[in-house]
Amino acid sequence: MEDRGRTVSDVIARYLVSQGVQRVYGLVGGHIQPMWDAVALAGIDIVDVRHEGAAVYMAHADAEISGQLAVAMVTAGPGLTNAVTAIANAHTSRVPVLVMSGRTPRPQVGMGAMQDVPQAAVVGPLCRRVEMVSERHHVLSRLEAVVEAARGGDEPAGPAYIDFPTDLLVEQVQPADVDEQAFRGPRPRASVQPAQADIDRAAALLAGAQRPVLISGRGAVGAREELEAFLAATGALYLDTGESRGILEPTHPAYVPAMRSRVMKEADLVVTAGRRLDFQLAYGSSAVFAADPAFLRIGRTADEVGGNRRADVELRADVSSALDALTAAVFGTPEPDATWLEEIREQNRARSEKLQRMLVDQSEGDDGRIHPYQLIRVLNEQIDDDAVVVADGGDILSFARVALKAPTYLDCGALGCLGVGVPFATSAAINHPDRQVVALIGDGSFGFTAIDVDTAVRQGAKAVFVIANNEAWNIERYDQVERFDGRLVGVELPGCSYELVGRGLGAHAERVERFEDLAPAFARALENAPAVLEVMVTRDARSPDFASGLAIVPPRQALLAWNDAEQSLRA
Repeated sequence: MEDRGRTVSDVIARYLVSQGVQRVYGLVGGHIQPMWDAVALAGIDIVDVRHEGAAVYMAHADAEISGQLAVAMVTAGPGLTNAVTAIANAHTSRVPVLVMSGRTPRPQVGMGAMQDVPQAAVVGPLCRRVEMVSERHHVLSRLEAVVEAARGGDEPAGPAYIDFPTDLLVEQVQPADVDEQAFRGPRPRASVQPAQADIDRAAALLAGAQRPVLISGRGAVGAREELEAFLAATGALYLDTGESRGILEPTHPAYVPAMRSRVMKEADLVVTAGRRLDFQLAYGSSAVFAADPAFLRIGRTADEVGGNRRADVELRADVSSALDALTAAVFGTPEPDATWLEEIREQNRARSEKLQRMLVDQSEGDDGRIHPYQLIRVLNEQIDDDAVVVADGGDILSFARVALKAPTYLDCGALGCLGVGVPFATSAAINHPDRQVVALIGDGSFGFTAIDVDTAVRQGAKAVFVIANNEAWNIERYDQVERFDGRLVGVELPGCSYELVGRGLGAHAERVERFEDLAPAFARALENAPAVLEVMVTRDARSPDFASGLAIVPPRQALLAWNDAEQSLRA
C-alpha cells in the first residue's frame, strides 16, 4: 500500500493494513466518511451492509472461522446503537472484533450536536477495552491497545471499541505523531506453557480415572491433532459444545454426543478444554455431573479454568500445549473402565442410528407440512464435507443442534442471539468462496436481518438461506398453549412470503410446500446461490428445546431436568 500519510484517517487505514485486515464490514455515514474513504483507498475491501448490526455479525463470523481479528465500522449515534446487540453477541462468544466509529466534532461537544450520544458508556460493559481518541498523537497507541484487547491473550478475546471525532479524522498528521514501529504487523501471541507441577498433578488424576470425559470449547479450536492424541492416550470419551463443534469428525470413536447426559452424570473425571462452565454445562453443578467427580480445567483465561466451579487441577495454558504435555506424561498409564466406555459407545451408536432412521422415516405433520427433520435430512444429503453451516433460530435451531450435518458450524451462541443467519452466512461465503455455505434459519429469525440478502447479492456471496417457515414463534407458541391456557399473544407470524422477499432483493428464490419437491429445489438453490429457499414446515413438531423446558426459563438451571435436580440438591 502507498503510504500517503496525510491525515489521521490515512494513518488508521495504514495501521489496519499492517494488521492483515483484508475486509471491513460497515455502513457508511457522515461521521466516518473520511475514514471510510481512506480504508477503501488503502486497498481494504469494504463490505457495505444494510444494518449496522449485520456489519458486526459479519465481522463476528469472519473472526470465528478464521481465528483472526475482524473489523466493523459504523457511524455515530444510531449507527453505533444499532450495533449493540451484535457487539453483545461477540462479547458472550469471546470473538475478536474491533468496532470503529466516529463521534461529534470537538468544537460541538456538549452543545446538543447531531447524533451525539455517550457511545463509550453504551458499549463499555460489552467491550474488552474502549478508547475515545481526541488527539492525533494518540491515534496509533490507542489503536494498538484496542486491537490487543480484542485479541485477548491471557484474558478472553472479544469486541473492543474505538472512536474518533470527525474533525480529527481529517486533521493533518505530523511526523512526530507517527511511530513507524506500530506498523510492524500483528504482535505474536505468546504461547502459555503449563507448569510442570500442575502437569504432574493432572497426570495423577488421569492415571487413576475410570470414566474420564473431555469437553471442548472455543479454546480448543485449532488443537485437533493434540486432542486426538490425548484421547488415544487416555481412553477418554469426548463431548463438544456449540462453540467447538466440528473439531473432530463425527465418526471419531471417542465422540459420544447422543450420550451427553449420562456421560456428564457418570464421569469420574471431567476435563474441560478451553470451555467455561456456563449454563450450557450446568455451571459444573453436582446436580448434573456426578456427585463428586474430579475436575481438570485447561485454558488461558480465568473463566476457562476457574469460573463457577474450582477444579482439582487448573492448567492455565494454551489448550494445545497442555494436551501435548498431558499426553506425554500419561502415555501408557491410564486404564479406564473398558466396560463402561464400550457401553457408552454402543449406546451412542444405537441412538445415532435411531436418529438416522427417524430422519428417514419421519412423516409430515398433521397439517400436511414438512417436518423439520425431513428438511434436515435433505440438507444433510447435499451438504458436503467442507461446508460452512449456520443455524439460526429458536425452534429450528433446536432440531438442527441434534441432527444437522455441520463440518464447520456457527449458530446463535450462548447469548441466544437470533438474526445471525443471513450475515454469518454472507460473511462465510465472501471469505470462503470455494466452499458451500448453507444457513438454516427460522422464519422469525429471518425477519431480523432479511434485508441483508441484498448484501449477499451485491457481494456475490453464494450462500443458500433456507427459511423454515412454520408461521410462528413456535417454542413460545407451545409454551402459551400448555402453560397459559392457550392464550396466544404475539406468537403468530402468518401470511409472509419469504420467497418474494428473496426474489425482490435479487436472489434466486423458491417456495417449497411438498417434501418430494424439496431435494431438487435445494439442489437448484446451491447451483444458483445466493438463494432463498422458503420451506413450509409443520408447527406440530415439538422441538427438543421445548421438551427440555428451555422456554420456561427455570430459576436455577436452563433445563427442567437440571433445574429439578438442582432444587433437590439444594433442598
